[in-house]
Amino acid sequence: MEFSQYNVNSLMYITPRPELVFVEGKGMYLTDHKGKRYLDYLQGWAVNCLGHCPDVIHDALVTQSKKLLNPSPAFYNAPMVEFADLLTKNSCFDRVFFTNSGAEANEGAVKLARKWGQLNKNGAFEIITFDHGFHGRTLAMMSASGKPGWDTIFAPQVSGFPKADLNDIASVEKLITDKTVGVMLEPVQGEGGVIPASPEFMQALRELTKKHGLLLIVDEVQTGMGRTGELFGYQLSNIEPDIMTLAKGIGGGVPLGALLCREEVACFVPGDQGGTYNGAPLMAAVGKAVFNELNKPGFLTSVKEKGEYLSQQLEKLSEEFGMQGERGFGLLRALKLGDNIGGKLVEAARDMEPVGLLINSPRPDLLRFMPALNVTKEEIDELISMLRVVIAEVKKSDAGK
Repeated sequence: MEFSQYNVNSLMYITPRPELVFVEGKGMYLTDHKGKRYLDYLQGWAVNCLGHCPDVIHDALVTQSKKLLNPSPAFYNAPMVEFADLLTKNSCFDRVFFTNSGAEANEGAVKLARKWGQLNKNGAFEIITFDHGFHGRTLAMMSASGKPGWDTIFAPQVSGFPKADLNDIASVEKLITDKTVGVMLEPVQGEGGVIPASPEFMQALRELTKKHGLLLIVDEVQTGMGRTGELFGYQLSNIEPDIMTLAKGIGGGVPLGALLCREEVACFVPGDQGGTYNGAPLMAAVGKAVFNELNKPGFLTSVKEKGEYLSQQLEKLSEEFGMQGERGFGLLRALKLGDNIGGKLVEAARDMEPVGLLINSPRPDLLRFMPALNVTKEEIDELISMLRVVIAEVKKSDAGK
């Protein structure tokens, strides 16, 4: 089928897209409308933690779809209850509210923190966030994010989100006032360029928030569910936050998110929070199946091992081309290019023949890699081989201009 046969003009234009339509996916590979295959190191932006169309998700969807789809959130359903129990038993949190997305989970976290501030801190409502942080695309979450330029797109912003500098505890402390109710951050800034918060900073932040009676909120939409090699990113720093948000990997490809908190913070009353699809059994059944897969013996250990292997191979590639190294945790990593060629590499990699490569450049001087957590070493080797070719091509082309 030719691309021209797809009426893409029926879709609202929100981003430039290449003239290809994906029709099938399995594991680390996607196939487009012409039958061309692509090695996918995006995986839906860290969504497909078990790769494309894993049997465990297929089986969960089919089985649950024959039982119950949505009895309404006014009632309990078995997958909702069972999955919430798994999450609390394997974390430092006591309560769970299921959502459809990461932005919705983060909105819920802000609402919960502000409600807690009304009850415990004389109406304190400000939440300190960080430059280059990313928390979603709702109006409030764009305001909470520190992405350059977002403060004017849909102005005026939602107030109450002063910005600190990641890994600079003094920059956080100087923003604390009697209006401050909490601090919110990603353990690793994904959209910002895979910038980790150091364990020392996370520990100092936990001490600081406790000292001032503030809530510590971790946005684990991208770092949660095994992505860093630990089940949750906060565990890298051996701390216990007050609130955590999850999405992306929690559903392995289906729309699912979660807001978790400690018992002392669970202050919502009827009417404060809700949603037609929150905890719907179809999605919760998938989340439960994905969670059980990630927690099989040896799975997270293999994520750490393959993360270290990917790190080593990217470092070698960096040395080969005189770049600036790599960074990240587990299987969320970035290659620092040392030059603003990220966009060119993305396009050249996608156009490779006979197999294309899908990569992401959140900043012009950086590539980000978010493979399935069950990626093989052979597939990592294939990535490195393809990158070597495409980097050489782009550098040669630039040198000839």
